[in-house]
Amino acid sequence: VRSHPLSAEGLSQPVIVLSGDALNKALATSIGETLSVIPGVHSASFGPAVGRPVIRGLSGPRVKIMEDRIDSLDVSVSSPDHVTTIEPFIAKSIEVFKGPSTLLYGSGAIGGVVDIHTGRIPHAIPDALSADLEVKGSDNADQRSGAARIEGGAGAFAFHADGFYRDADEYDIPGYAESALYRANEEHGDEHHDDDHDEGHDDDHDEDHEEHEGEEEAFGTLPASQMKVKGGSFGLSFVGDTGFFGVAVSTYEGDYGLPGHSHHHDEEHGDEHGDEHEDDHDEDEHDEEEHEEHGEDEMPPILELEQTRIDIEGGVEAPFAGIRSLNVRMGYNDYEHTEVEGDEGGTQFKTEAWEARLEATHHQILGFEGAAGLQASNREFSALGEEAFVPPVDTQSFGVFWVGQKSIGDVNLETGLRYEKVEHDPTEGPSRDFNLGSASLGMKIPLADSWTLSGQVDYSNRAPIAEELYSNGPHLATQTFEIGDASLDEETAKNISANLRYSSDRVNFALGAFSTDFDNFIYEANTGLEEDELPVLQWSQGDAKITGMEAEASWTAMTWSEGALTLSAAYDLVEARLDEGSNRNLPRIPPQRWTLTGNFTQGPFQAEASWRTVSSQSDVAANELSTESYDDLRLYVSYALDFGSTNVDLFVNGLNLTDEEQRLHTSFIAQMAPRPGRTIEAGFRIHM
Repeated sequence: VRSHPLSAEGLSQPVIVLSGDALNKALATSIGETLSVIPGVHSASFGPAVGRPVIRGLSGPRVKIMEDRIDSLDVSVSSPDHVTTIEPFIAKSIEVFKGPSTLLYGSGAIGGVVDIHTGRIPHAIPDALSADLEVKGSDNADQRSGAARIEGGAGAFAFHADGFYRDADEYDIPGYAESALYRANEEHGDEHHDDDHDEGHDDDHDEDHEEHEGEEEAFGTLPASQMKVKGGSFGLSFVGDTGFFGVAVSTYEGDYGLPGHSHHHDEEHGDEHGDEHEDDHDEDEHDEEEHEEHGEDEMPPILELEQTRIDIEGGVEAPFAGIRSLNVRMGYNDYEHTEVEGDEGGTQFKTEAWEARLEATHHQILGFEGAAGLQASNREFSALGEEAFVPPVDTQSFGVFWVGQKSIGDVNLETGLRYEKVEHDPTEGPSRDFNLGSASLGMKIPLADSWTLSGQVDYSNRAPIAEELYSNGPHLATQTFEIGDASLDEETAKNISANLRYSSDRVNFALGAFSTDFDNFIYEANTGLEEDELPVLQWSQGDAKITGMEAEASWTAMTWSEGALTLSAAYDLVEARLDEGSNRNLPRIPPQRWTLTGNFTQGPFQAEASWRTVSSQSDVAANELSTESYDDLRLYVSYALDFGSTNVDLFVNGLNLTDEEQRLHTSFIAQMAPRPGRTIEAGFRIHM
């Protein structure tokens, strides 16, 4: 585990490493969708391009997403429609820490950490030049994607280069974009509105009816679900006998639709309401800039972004007495995107941010081996335009931490402390600063017969982010009016977790449970009110409790000389409640899931079938709609070919093979944007 300096002896905190064949099979268009195969991890999807991970019911500013131990430094924490600008295709491995990870990475990791290891800054000189290439296409949305990586070295220098490209049209869905419950609520609202105006307002009623008739509900294809992203990087390192120093420069460009606007409307003051709407979902539709004033479909919003990132890292072994290793890491990001709807100028989001950390591992002190460090960051954020819902804000943070471990017989003891200061300085509204502290104590105990028991207790704080404090205005992409609260206090979590594992040659089993008590939990409440004809969402606080469990097991049922049959199962559950209130449910909490998987290998051939059942979610917050249960059948087949030192994998991947309507309750637009219908992917991977 590269993300934790003391992982050699194992960790009391549950951590999953997705790499190799498992990562290849899970790769999707977003980090959240890629990691949703892991028990306890869901995706907060906002269309195919956007999907932040949800770990044990927590997401957004509570889950820190990193590229090689430095924050992604984009604006994905500020809104559910903002993409995480780390491309899954360039990942060598992805590490997921479930539960608080604030000691090493700060208050933004109060719910967990996702670290994408890219290898863009080489730490050592490769033995030989190597290259990887993947090309993939799918029938749904006519998606085309490709990614390549090359690594090598000469003398004392090592280099890395990668590039990726993905292009997809709007994807097919098995029915209406809007859920049946959402459409029923709309119809009920229209009927109520008509009843209120029935007497003495016949003309108004007729006009409302005509306008409603001018609407066309999206069916069979999800509007604004198209996407196009590309980017790449180059990294170069000097590697000496006792250390290295490297620099990497990367770029990311994206142009993707923002689903959730599933009705096509005539202009409000159009003279004709009976014109037919064009059903044109061509991939270049979003490039149209001018529309007729009357009688045309409204253009769904799109988001156009570009980013340049610079990473620097240096490491040295045994720099002086008592210090085992020293590592310095820094990332700088220049990011901007524009949300555009029709021929409007759009709202522009910009951020210039950097994060740096110094980490030193030390030899035993009072019996503890450990790591101590400093972490600092600065973020200059601005949103400019007609629908900028948050003022420009500068945010600085500084933290100091120590983590250590000690063996007492067969028991491994882990502990740590962190102090952090966070300051927000907006152009409008009061400045705020927060002093935060975190502490943790964990144990890992080997039991008889291949069983291991581990547990951890944590106390951690999180400072509210700028959007939670200072939002005040309409947000185009989410179709909401967001209101922050500049008086919000820091959020405090007291967490306890336990994990039981069994591992043998043929059977593996893991069971985890957790309970987290939050003081001043920050959440976005739907008030039921409207402002500018948009629902008002108010950032609020209240004490809350989140509990849950995850279980997974695998059994190698049969083995033979060139193959095996392995069966596995997984389950996860999260429950989240406020301590007080008439409706104590928190919004967008994932439902329980069951997964059954069978994997068959015979020499170079592999086939894996999985069946996942996702329950309905009816424990909903105020003014939140429930989501229905669904099944997800998948089949992955691959065949490996060797040509000397070159390995080629041919693969076919079938997703949602039963073509069911699937809605993620964790998604902000679950009621307006289902997941893709039946999809067949095919492609090849080459390693040289």
